[in-house]
Amino acid sequence: MSKAISQVPFAVNEPVRTYEPGSAEVKSLIATYKQMWKENVNIPMVIGGKEVTTSDTVAITSPQDHQHQLGVYHKGTMQHVDEAINAALAAKEKWNNLGWEQRAAIFLKAADLIAGPYRDRLNAATMIGQSKNVHQAEIDAACEFIDFLRFNVEFMTEMYSEQPISDEGIWNRSEYRPLEGFCFAVTPFNFTAISGNLPTCMAMLGNVVVWKPSDKQIYSAKVIMDILTEAGLPAGVINMIFTDGKETAEKVLAHRDFAALHFTGSTKVFQSMWKTIGDNIHQYRTYPRIVGETGGKDFVIAHPSANIAAVATALVRGAFEYQGQKCSAASRAYIPRSLWNDVKEVMEAQLKSIKMGSPEDPSNFVNAVIDKNSFEKCKGYIERAQKSSDAKVIIGGNCDDSKGWFVEPTVIEASNPNYEAVCEEIFGPILSVYVYEDEKWEETLKLVDETSPYSLTGAVFAQDRYAVDEAYKALENAAGNFYINDKPTGAVVGQQPFGGARASGTNDKAGSKMNLLRWVSVRSIKETFVSPKDYKYPFLG
Repeated sequence: MSKAISQVPFAVNEPVRTYEPGSAEVKSLIATYKQMWKENVNIPMVIGGKEVTTSDTVAITSPQDHQHQLGVYHKGTMQHVDEAINAALAAKEKWNNLGWEQRAAIFLKAADLIAGPYRDRLNAATMIGQSKNVHQAEIDAACEFIDFLRFNVEFMTEMYSEQPISDEGIWNRSEYRPLEGFCFAVTPFNFTAISGNLPTCMAMLGNVVVWKPSDKQIYSAKVIMDILTEAGLPAGVINMIFTDGKETAEKVLAHRDFAALHFTGSTKVFQSMWKTIGDNIHQYRTYPRIVGETGGKDFVIAHPSANIAAVATALVRGAFEYQGQKCSAASRAYIPRSLWNDVKEVMEAQLKSIKMGSPEDPSNFVNAVIDKNSFEKCKGYIERAQKSSDAKVIIGGNCDDSKGWFVEPTVIEASNPNYEAVCEEIFGPILSVYVYEDEKWEETLKLVDETSPYSLTGAVFAQDRYAVDEAYKALENAAGNFYINDKPTGAVVGQQPFGGARASGTNDKAGSKMNLLRWVSVRSIKETFVSPKDYKYPFLG
């Protein structure tokens, strides 16, 4: 056991590389992309530290070229889910007993591996498999994941150091134990960093994990497992499975030793899993911890005092970076009539200069949506808006699936604030705008708050400080992350803890100590140095 009170390296946010044209860093990344594009990958599950293959292989294609097969992954059965649970439980005692410094060292090493030798490979896998441009891949796969690992180690040590006061003759201590049982991590396609963070933040605290990544993120998930293995993560601590989502959830959530769910995905799926946990509550060893982040219909509202260029730029970046496939993406905007024509003019000029295509060309700002289902969903919203009496497509609207799943950045102007595109989560490069009368500012704030069941991110633009304060108060419950004069995307670990309430999730704030507290069970220890020898208290005389 350690004979020292160790201090971990001070966490700082990983610098974001700029990848300027002609730079050595962009040449290196694109060269890695091209090499990986030619590879034929064979991706197994990882259970108990062993690569597991099956006879049921599924082709992996790229969103920007759905006819190009990158390789295959091996799909598992419910037997593999059982094996993953058993492998996790078998690894639990030894992992629990490992000193926290030893656990911390593994994840700090993983962060350095991503920052150094694996940076290009993890970014390129994200570009190829999830169709992110060089900048979006860098801020996600590299920087945010590195930040999660380094800051979570720092948060862990801060948490361990928080101890109760002690009275005379007594020593009180708090022990932050891993949860009793195994944890289940279910991760999305859109952020490699989230996919890496959900299982690792639980494992860091001594828990063992069954991890099911999205079937549309398997390429970069493999690279994550390669990194964790090289960093020294023991066998069985994190087990990666590729199995049917519904069946897997039913099996995992029925297990007596199920202890926690860490989820990012759709509201419908999360609510279904929560209900299943409730139905099974009588058979668990302990009450499971449930944490979920489940999407949003994120807003931007501009006051008549807002800066026109700032509003337009925030909408272009917030709505169309990564094709709007961020839970935080600007999806609905409320613009005063006095500003709308000028905001629209700036947006049109900016969007005309945007290029769309494969991430292999770093000059492409917009890439493909993730798959056919997403493409068809976006296309449906656009076509219905083109025919609607309550809305019109004023910018973009073109879709092309001949090679990849490409949807042009699209702006819908809605005359009805309850039009479907204003209210429903689309998860694509479609921004809906409602133009309100300037004198209806307060009424519109109420409209913003009540239009959507979600409460993830939102932004207000105003130069008038009274207006900022009015929005700040009126929209208190409308967004878990609230931005003033900035786009509603781009939360940074350690700076803006991320999460929302209402239909957006449990608001347990990834990228903060608050989240880590969910994955421990605290034991309070009282030690009395000189024990009483008589039952009588002074009041008895």
